[in-house]
Amino acid sequence: MLIINVREGENIDRALKRYKRKSINTRVIRELRNRREFTKPSVLRRKEKLKAAYRLEKYGER
Repeated sequence: MLIINVREGENIDRALKRYKRKSINTRVIRELRNRREFTKPSVLRRKEKLKAAYRLEKYGER
């Protein structure tokens, strides 16, 4: 659970921006999306391999 303390005299829009940034940095939304449905471990491995192949093709070895 994310907690954002609104400072005295702080604009609510600013506090919302800090909340959004904090939620993106902690990857809460991504984790919730992943947990909506169960994904088999073999499918996860296949996706990771495809992503790695794409990155290798697009960016090459550095």
